Amino acid sequence: MTTASRALDPDGDGTARPASQTLDRGLRTLELVAGSERPLSVAEVARALGLHRSIAYRMLRTLEDHALVARDAENRYAAGAGLAVLARQVVPNLQAAAVPELSRLANDVGMTAFLVVRQHDEAVTVTVIEPRQSTVHVVYRPGTRHPVTRGAPGLALLAGSPPVPGERPEVAEGRRKGWVATYSEVLPGMNAVASPVVDARGVCHGAVSVVFVADVDFDELGERVRGAAGATAALL
Repeated sequence: MTTASRALDPDGDGTARPASQTLDRGLRTLELVAGSERPLSVAEVARALGLHRSIAYRMLRTLEDHALVARDAENRYAAGAGLAVLARQVVPNLQAAAVPELSRLANDVGMTAFLVVRQHDEAVTVTVIEPRQSTVHVVYRPGTRHPVTRGAPGLALLAGSPPVPGERPEVAEGRRKGWVATYSEVLPGMNAVASPVVDARGVCHGAVSVVFVADVDFDELGERVRGAAGATAALL
């Protein structure tokens, strides 16, 4: 679980603390609920975050007041409609640049194409385009997230960044080729190919990826995905 910034060290003891404990708790509560695959009770939120039940309740009610979480008939909490409003503002320039390229890529190769960005140590899908005409294609949804160290999109994000000690060999290979391919690392039985979106300054903004089942020429597909990522970067 990632948290808000803990860069402050007022006591000089090397222990970083959040600038605002209340805001930190609220953000952690929102991250937990939004990332859960099922609605959570107050007790479950309190237990997961190590908070007193009354504090977890106040956090959830405040988020509910802003429509960022929603409460069901059983008093369990899930992501609220207010998140959709905020989501429209997420990396708008990147999304605007990526959508035409994702559409071309999806329709050209007959595969679901998507844009992924890095959030702390996770790869988060923000835009998905399915092919208009395809006998079979994989359904993928925005909001899907997984560790950045697994799956082609995550490894592509790492490949678009400077090398770090202990990184997977696939990351270094992806940095050299411009794309990464993996099998069954995020979705069982599924292949994925991804390429980082790196601008002229060398900054990695995200990754373009496709997910599929069919047996393909990975070199050819990898170059096609790399081209889409490069075209997206050129528009930033």
